[in-house]
Amino acid sequence: MTHAIEITTLRLKAGLSIADFITANADIDPWIRRQPGFMGRRICERDDGMIVDIVFWETTEDGHRSAAGIMTEMAESPVHVTIDHRSVDWTISQVHHSLDG
Repeated sequence: MTHAIEITTLRLKAGLSIADFITANADIDPWIRRQPGFMGRRICERDDGMIVDIVFWETTEDGHRSAAGIMTEMAESPVHVTIDHRSVDWTISQVHHSLDG
């Protein structure tokens, strides 16, 4: 079975921390969990301060549908004001090889 991975990298607005970003996701997490095809999510911070938000989907279509909802249904979420939107890079890719531990 193939899956898809959504990877978003972003910078937070000045003065905000990853803890602030995670707190601001409090309404996004339960919403995304209810989306068809959702498999999991990880939020990381690189050494350079970039946030890496990784979401695992059953299909790329599931990821695209959810991404549209984040910008429409969840447009009023506090998470949007934490992000420097000029820094956002967003992709969804089909997984072609997977190795589990």
